[in-house]
Amino acid sequence: MDLKLMIKKLFFLILVFQFSTNTYAQRGNPEFNSYFDNPDASTWETLKIDASLMYGGLKYSYSRPFKWQEDDIGLFAGVLIGTVGLNMFDQETHRFFKKQEDDVPGVIKEFGWYFGSPQNNYGVTGAIYLTGLLTKNPKIRRTGILMISAASAAGLIQTISKNIAGRARPGDGRDKLSFKPFSKEGTYHSFPSGHTILSFTTFYALSKQFENPWVKAGLYLGGLVSPVSRLWHGAHWLTDVALSMALTIAVVDSVDKYLDKQTLLKNNPALRKETNISWRLKMGVGTIGVVGTF
Repeated sequence: MDLKLMIKKLFFLILVFQFSTNTYAQRGNPEFNSYFDNPDASTWETLKIDASLMYGGLKYSYSRPFKWQEDDIGLFAGVLIGTVGLNMFDQETHRFFKKQEDDVPGVIKEFGWYFGSPQNNYGVTGAIYLTGLLTKNPKIRRTGILMISAASAAGLIQTISKNIAGRARPGDGRDKLSFKPFSKEGTYHSFPSGHTILSFTTFYALSKQFENPWVKAGLYLGGLVSPVSRLWHGAHWLTDVALSMALTIAVVDSVDKYLDKQTLLKNNPALRKETNISWRLKMGVGTIGVVGTF
């Protein structure tokens, strides 16, 4: 199958889902904030409001660590502990995933690379937003704002972090604890994984628009293609991908809450039935990880 054709079909399916499913922001609902349900506003006026929301979501996500509660700090500590545990197996998991590469269909590997690339990913999310803007569909607009704002916030963190961390990519005998901070060499830009951040941001943000657990699970699996493909390719360690996904989840959840605060009536918190995921650290004999319950 032609990869570009597959991406186009995926984009079409996303729009069909967005148009056809019920949403917390039904047009014509008098209780819905005029940010998203103002058909009389011009396209330029709407674009300015949306740009402000995108920027506001980015700032809000960066401010959240300063307002963490006890539970948030505990979750952060759990992620760090889990990462340390995973790091013990980085070398072994690298060898395992590399052995599977030859058995993986080429179209899956190509999709993982293509969809996680910035120019392609922003092309898809930008097209989703513009579709909502031009059709005045509030749900698609909000989804596009969430995707773009979260991807920009997480992407900026990724760009800065990979230069500061300077972690070596797997291969050529390099060790999992090999670091060269502030290196300009691509081989020392293993953490975090940009493909993981962009791909999982898109799918995780999209999953928030649905309450059906099967639809959510399918979207999570779609978001995992790019991260796993990077492991097959030997471009990242497992801990690079795991921490990148944790970062993505935190940023998307933050931007989503910001949009709720900005666009939903404060005296009616039940206007949107929020579907949250409960994340917890799980350890057992020979296993360690973070489990999400939804």
